[in-house]
Amino acid sequence: MESSSAREDASDTLRVLVATDCHLGYMEKDEIRRVDSFQAFEEICSIAEQKQVDLLLLGGDLFHENKPSRSTLVKTIEILRRYCLNDQPVQFQVVSDQTVNFANRFGHVNYEDPHFNVGLPVFSIHGNHDDPAGVDNLSAIDILSACNLVNYFGKMVLGGSGVGQITLCPILIRKGSTSVALYGLGNIRDERLNRMFQTPHAVQWMRPEAQEGCQVSDWFNILVLHQNRVKSNPKNAINEHFLPRFLDFIVWGHEHECLVDPQ
Repeated sequence: MESSSAREDASDTLRVLVATDCHLGYMEKDEIRRVDSFQAFEEICSIAEQKQVDLLLLGGDLFHENKPSRSTLVKTIEILRRYCLNDQPVQFQVVSDQTVNFANRFGHVNYEDPHFNVGLPVFSIHGNHDDPAGVDNLSAIDILSACNLVNYFGKMVLGGSGVGQITLCPILIRKGSTSVALYGLGNIRDERLNRMFQTPHAVQWMRPEAQEGCQVSDWFNILVLHQNRVKSNPKNAINEHFLPRFLDFIVWGHEHECLVDPQ
């Protein structure tokens, strides 16, 4: 039987499954490999189910093509619907301003919608393969967001003149005594983001406000981004030194060559 301390631990532990660069639809015209990406994604979701994670966190390039085929979209929606919609209670709260975090017309995390039973919340940024485009600045992730299957965050409007300006506002997540600030930055062309990081005040990081019983230092800070990391041309990559020291953990999508030992 589970001890009371183990039960208490579970009520304070935020279990996050991290995945990135699923590239759904990769080689979809190949007779042998067309289902590979979907089988891998289904395996990710089934691990989330087995491990009873609180949320699935995706680091970009969920889709391989900027305009995924109908077949790819249908298969993706089927998998998400099968694993994400259920009666499992969601054990964490989003305590930040959700209209700032989720810039769609509904403006709240998907499991708070009373018309949907979301048991596995998925949070995703976009990558360079599935970045927003066109007059309405939409990506394929926006379709999943409109279906209420994915919480799409980290989508920036590059305002200001010249190099532009972005503000990173974290999704503030609370589970029991655990506080997590989740920052997201969807892919921006490396040269441009590199220039932004080296331009004073072009990249603004918002920190959680200190409250009674919860100091700024109590938050565990996670950043999800999707950029080149190590390159021979330093202007075509993002250097770790650009990132603020307060970050505790970085989910770095995009580079997925086979490195056996984690870096």
